Amino acid sequence: MDDLLALMTMLRDRQYGCPWDIKQNFESIIPYTLEEAYEVLDAIVREDRVELKEELGDLLFQVVFHAQIASEENAFNFSDVVQTIIQKMIRRHPHVFPDGTFDSFGKPSVYSDEEMSQQWKAIKAEEKRLKGKAEQGLLDVVPESMPVLMQAVKLQKEASKVGFDWDNITPVFDKIREELDELEEAVKELSRDEAEAEMGDVLFAIANLSRHLSISPEQALMRTNVKFRRRFHYIETALSQNKRPLSDCSLDELDQLWDNAKAQGL
Repeated sequence: MDDLLALMTMLRDRQYGCPWDIKQNFESIIPYTLEEAYEVLDAIVREDRVELKEELGDLLFQVVFHAQIASEENAFNFSDVVQTIIQKMIRRHPHVFPDGTFDSFGKPSVYSDEEMSQQWKAIKAEEKRLKGKAEQGLLDVVPESMPVLMQAVKLQKEASKVGFDWDNITPVFDKIREELDELEEAVKELSRDEAEAEMGDVLFAIANLSRHLSISPEQALMRTNVKFRRRFHYIETALSQNKRPLSDCSLDELDQLWDNAKAQGL
């Protein structure tokens, strides 16, 4: 870790460092931070442990990059980041660290699962109060910059804490069907803007179903994207072996190759 921190300092050195690294700031490296996070997810979904090791390193480098910029501003440094998360996790796990220290680890937990859940919520509420955020609206804790499907789930989760939620999954399916009907009507009879709004409602309802099933919609869609790439690559390979371009094939032929790929477990 010391070597990585030293490397980052050298890359940002005003005299001998890398010109590209030197001119970066928090805002300019946001896209790279997001990209690295998604590449970690991609490696996990593809179950590629070698790739995962590399992508986790890339993501860690982004954390170090942000910490280095903050250090140059005398705001905080990497050590502060580490200590902050350690203190937070110990504070939020009194059932693991009863005395609030590493030394208290190993003592039997006296909390039920429900008590641990309530305690977690109480601790987070107290953290907000100490930060002066207690008067925020309920949904203000969900960042608008968060990926939209993840954001939808988080918004619904926060609303559910005050009872704004269905208590079983049946009406969720009904809501999806209702939104699909409204989307179909909008596509046939209304403007593109109204169709876009109805599409948003459909996706929001799908995100709600994912939440009720405890399935991450981002991860589920990532897995489907990986599967689509794999099967389409099969089609391209099969046609290439027969020296046939994709454009020469009918949809029925392509569908048959897709079914072949599916039958092979791809």
